[in-house]
Amino acid sequence: MRPRSLTPSDRKTALLRHLRPSDLRAATQLASQATQGVINLTENVHQTVRRSLGLPAGATPSQAGGFTGQVYRGIRGVAALVGQGSESVLGALLPLLDDPLAHPEASPQREAVLAVLNGVLGDRLAATGNALAQPMHLRHRGETLALDAPDTLRHQLGGSASPHLLLLIHGLCMNDTQWTREGHNHGATLAQALGCTPLYLRYNSGLHVSDNGRDLSEQLERLVSAWPVPLQRISIIGHSMGGLVARSAVQAGRDAGHRWPQALRELVFLGTPHHGAPLEKAGHGVDVLLGATPFSAPFARLGKLRSAGILDLRHGHVQEADWRSPAGQSWRAGFEDRRLPLPLPEGVACFTVAATLAGQRGLLADRLTGDGMVPLNSALGQHDEPRRRLVFAKSSQRIVYRTGHLDLLSSPAVAEQLLSWLSSPEAL
Repeated sequence: MRPRSLTPSDRKTALLRHLRPSDLRAATQLASQATQGVINLTENVHQTVRRSLGLPAGATPSQAGGFTGQVYRGIRGVAALVGQGSESVLGALLPLLDDPLAHPEASPQREAVLAVLNGVLGDRLAATGNALAQPMHLRHRGETLALDAPDTLRHQLGGSASPHLLLLIHGLCMNDTQWTREGHNHGATLAQALGCTPLYLRYNSGLHVSDNGRDLSEQLERLVSAWPVPLQRISIIGHSMGGLVARSAVQAGRDAGHRWPQALRELVFLGTPHHGAPLEKAGHGVDVLLGATPFSAPFARLGKLRSAGILDLRHGHVQEADWRSPAGQSWRAGFEDRRLPLPLPEGVACFTVAATLAGQRGLLADRLTGDGMVPLNSALGQHDEPRRRLVFAKSSQRIVYRTGHLDLLSSPAVAEQLLSWLSSPEAL
């Protein structure tokens, strides 16, 4: 039997599930900014070559002067006009397209792409007001919760509000829907076994961990005020970067005098790079190599396109002071570890799961490969400097073998361990 051919209406509906009208304008804005970046890079290379030949410098070390400078300014002007023209055309066309509210069910593919884009460029998207920037939301059953409307929140929870709140925080370049992997979801499994209410955080993972931690603390404070029943217990599970965001939120909440940290009972880390991830350190190594010669130095800008969130993973930044200089300026993280030591929060039961692709522990697994993203030592909080070590009790550590970073989300061994920790007499 031949498949039914799609009608124009069917194709339009399918397209809107993957692409929103606002995406077109946001993508045009991003492309225009990228074009300007390429022009700047080309001019910088040009100036570098001139200096190497002993020719006079231009207006600035990175900008040409005279007729050459006029050419570059003309190119920038044309690019800006093209961008503005595209904005005008889209502004006229967008009202003719369907309202995205008529197609609220966003496709998983679209949401996954947005999550990756935000992980890589999220800080820039937010800084330029790009519509593709992902705002932070607390979500339940795939729906964003109305924190400032108690009646609406009560309706959204549908009577499932429990005194025990379980919050799950995803990692870099991911979103809340990706906690479901291979048919398993840690939040759903624990909710059924413990009677807790699972909420999932969706956030822009390209922002600084400390910024996301501060925003999460503020949202949890609003949530506590609007929760339909008195909250007695909060448990947080963070995967990868999500664990850093959780630690940052606790510290930010305590510094701000928020109430919600008083109800926090457990923090569980799944493959969290407490002391950094070698892949981001390798990325910094590329920056150094590109900057080794005058001719390749301008191209080091391409390597610096990594977001603030990715740079935080180099050493495991949690606090604003980890990435901001004493003078109040932001510095690009280098090989030097400038973090201020931040112990695990007192009065909270902290647990960690570390994974390794290997069948047993060894130098390679402990310090380099680990689960393919995070070394064992980093996930376990171990560090050569005693003041930086995170002290987990032996019974609060678990190593799973022949398991990758994302497999932590679906591992039966991890699911069993989570249930054991959160249902133990000490946790109740």
